[in-house]
Amino acid sequence: MTLKVALVTPDRELWSGEARTVIAKTTEGDIGVLTGHSPVFGILAEGSLVEILAPEGSDAAPVTAAVSGGFLSVADNRVSILAAQAELGAEVNADEARQELEGALAEAEPGAEEPADAKYARARLRAAGTQA
Repeated sequence: MTLKVALVTPDRELWSGEARTVIAKTTEGDIGVLTGHSPVFGILAEGSLVEILAPEGSDAAPVTAAVSGGFLSVADNRVSILAAQAELGAEVNADEARQELEGALAEAEPGAEEPADAKYARARLRAAGTQA
């Protein structure tokens, strides 16, 4: 049995398909979803990653996406990830993300919490497999 997963933003569906596991970071902590998971609704942590693992026996690589925030809903072996802004790791331009991170950090108040756009730029770099 597999999960039916959809990762969407306000303007498009980034990814949908079947998965064995979905891993996400919520404001309450990390969550791993397998088939048969009880219904849950969570708020995605700002500037975090969502990882979608292919079903058993599949040769497909894991799907990694950076999300700026949003919601995760689980019910009846369906996982809906509704992100305000998201980008698949395979689509990230690392140089552009690095420049956005540097710009966001340069504008940040010294000693203040890291701005949301800097968190999202870091997440984009991690999704692309590059450390920030």
